[in-house]
Amino acid sequence: MDMHSGYAELHSAAVEQQHVLAYVPLVKRIVRQLASQTGGAIDREDMEQIGLLGLLDCLRRYGTPDDKFGAYAALRVRGAILDELRRQDWRPRSVRQESHRLRDAARDLERRLGHEPSEAELMQHLALTPEAYQAYVMAENAEQLASFDELMQEMGSLPSDAPSPEAQLIRRRSIEQALLALDEREQRVVQLYYEFDLSLKEIAAVLDLTEARICQINKGALRKMRDSLKH
Repeated sequence: MDMHSGYAELHSAAVEQQHVLAYVPLVKRIVRQLASQTGGAIDREDMEQIGLLGLLDCLRRYGTPDDKFGAYAALRVRGAILDELRRQDWRPRSVRQESHRLRDAARDLERRLGHEPSEAELMQHLALTPEAYQAYVMAENAEQLASFDELMQEMGSLPSDAPSPEAQLIRRRSIEQALLALDEREQRVVQLYYEFDLSLKEIAAVLDLTEARICQINKGALRKMRDSLKH
């Protein structure tokens, strides 16, 4: 390796390190957000390490960061951590089974009532205490959050996935159209989660609702956005 190429490599590594350091706060916000929602299934330092590796991969795929890089990196970093949570199968089997029972009961009750059941109606139907209901709803968090990230990628919100300005415009309009399908509260939840990186607990505090209710709103928003995209 000659002196010139050695300097170029060192310079490139130094620039990459500067970019990584600039987005470390983003990684820490996402780790804080997910750690509060997954009950400490993975040590926070380990989550940060996974997030930083995801960030590094982002930089190498994306190139020089611009004003769209933060949104792209947030999805990739969150996705890397959620992939690891799924790989470790972090939810106990009994909790997974109970959350499936909860989903099935909610669908059955919605058919019978003709509307989405409230928390009170679900708890009464399943004979659950508020604490037990909250625990099982929260157990679905990582699954629901992963679904939202996958939806965002399907909608082409990742800049590197848009090959041309025309494709970017079409995809941006699709996203805007899908968001219009949401009511004001659903839009607010999506905004607080993706734009402001708040945890579900923090969103619940902002909107004066329970975390379980925020999960329900999340799920409803996801369903509406998917339906909008299909049409």
